[in-house]
Amino acid sequence: MKPTLLVLAAGMGSRYGGLKQMDPMGPHGETVLDYSVFDAIRAGFGKVVFVIREDFADAFRETVGARFAGRIEVAYAFQKLDDLPEGFSVPEGRQKPWGTAHAVRAARHEIQGPFAVVNADDFYGANAYAVVADWFAKHPGNDGKEHYAMVGYPLRNTLSEHGSVNRGICETTPESLLTDVEEVVEIALGDDGIARGTRIGGDLLEVALDRPVSMNFWGFTPSFLAQLETHFTEFLQEKGSELKSECYIPTVVDDLIRKDLADCTVLETSANWFGVTYPDDKPHVVASIAALVENGDYPSPLV
Repeated sequence: MKPTLLVLAAGMGSRYGGLKQMDPMGPHGETVLDYSVFDAIRAGFGKVVFVIREDFADAFRETVGARFAGRIEVAYAFQKLDDLPEGFSVPEGRQKPWGTAHAVRAARHEIQGPFAVVNADDFYGANAYAVVADWFAKHPGNDGKEHYAMVGYPLRNTLSEHGSVNRGICETTPESLLTDVEEVVEIALGDDGIARGTRIGGDLLEVALDRPVSMNFWGFTPSFLAQLETHFTEFLQEKGSELKSECYIPTVVDDLIRKDLADCTVLETSANWFGVTYPDDKPHVVASIAALVENGDYPSPLV
């Protein structure tokens, strides 16, 4: 079965100031997301599922989804605040959904086979999709635990000059198996050349620039969805009453590794990552895409 690309595109865009998922970045008005789907198609993916919000669904279908109709199977899933396991309800005063793990859960009815998860506003590069597709074709079957994958990028290649970023900081074995992934928020490079961020819970820490980080590019089997349901239910039991609590994919994977229910291979890629968090990031992204087009890595127009 060809893998599915699951695109997390429901973000509020609060720091960017708009719906960056639909903001033109390419020479002919292409979005970053257009390049992601293009790379997935040529890597052999057979379906794309966009996780979006209902309030911009029509605009998204017309400006993004329609461009790939006929080239790849396209489906949509809605991340809704009240889409929760049975027995749970939204606490009074909560306004935002429950994080990236909740977004993946929103697509549970559209996933039947192996699937990769990416952010809509991150440019991962063609090689990243190729190495994930290759891993899907070669990874071993279930032998008592599940086998997952993650594309890792060095932290230095993922920072923004215009503000702080959130990253999943990774530890690996010599065999490239993930041993720990910790969500660290508000990471920024100081004037002294040292990157610092904040652990969930409030502790400050320094992060080495060559540490591999998760840019939310994951490779999963459908079994992950059942494991996610269990973890998310436990998360709601513990933190569901907190108005700003969020459940992150790296935290779920970390929990599965600690319980010896899964392992996760960190895949190296030769691709360059870049993304848009703040408005001032856009010129860099536009210039980077233009350079790739000029180099012949992408046709122009894209589709």
